[in-house]
Amino acid sequence: MAVAIRKWRALFSIYMQDSLAYRASAVIWILTDTLPAMIMPLVFISAMEPGGQISGFSAADFVSYYLTMLLLTNFITSHIMWDLAYEIRDGAFTVHLVRPISYFQVTFIRNLTWRIMRVMLFAPFFILFLWGFRGYLQGFTPYLGWEAWISIALGHLVSFTFILWMAMLALLFTEIQSIFGLYYIPMLFLSGQLFPIQLLPEWAASIAKFMPFYYTTAMPTELIVGRISPEQAHPLIVAQIGFIVVQTIVARMLWRWGLKFYTGVGM
Repeated sequence: MAVAIRKWRALFSIYMQDSLAYRASAVIWILTDTLPAMIMPLVFISAMEPGGQISGFSAADFVSYYLTMLLLTNFITSHIMWDLAYEIRDGAFTVHLVRPISYFQVTFIRNLTWRIMRVMLFAPFFILFLWGFRGYLQGFTPYLGWEAWISIALGHLVSFTFILWMAMLALLFTEIQSIFGLYYIPMLFLSGQLFPIQLLPEWAASIAKFMPFYYTTAMPTELIVGRISPEQAHPLIVAQIGFIVVQTIVARMLWRWGLKFYTGVGM
């Protein structure tokens, strides 16, 4: 175990330095990814009458929801499948097959370091947003009990294990980019990043609860802003664990199957 911890620490240090190599580019990507969540509160505020509501959301509710979603998305949502698929297609993936550490462990640490660094780079902008929307946040008290922290950590793992099994498809298919592109359509709609799940029609909201996307960012956000109670979060936390287990199994199955077809010649 001590040897494994030393390996993890070394990998964490390496990938943390790597994430700092192109800070300006990273900030641009961060602002691009968070643009919808920055704009949507203004859209809903302008769409409602002063003091009015939309589906039970006041202007203050929309602001607290989107600012919470904005912060959580930077840590929870993973996009590393693009890099993994490129390395598989390019042949750089081969080096991982001879390293004395699991490829899944390397990928997890690689992804985790970037998510941590992303939150750190985003923090100054988030403080600016809090100041800009300060008039709407008076009286807002986020729920930060143990359920919230557990749901955030598990939400990250739900997102990571989902993109991990997606990335393993690159071992089976030559062109995988289009599938990755399609992933963002249900992800943005069903994860609550574009708008709260409660604004969807009842049938669509029910479907969202059966998909993993809801359990990445929507569920922790709803818990923190008080749209669901801690007691209601308990079965949802169990569902998060279930999705993590199933998606990990799928990723390992695709890994074993895909290695039979991997040639390592690059393109």
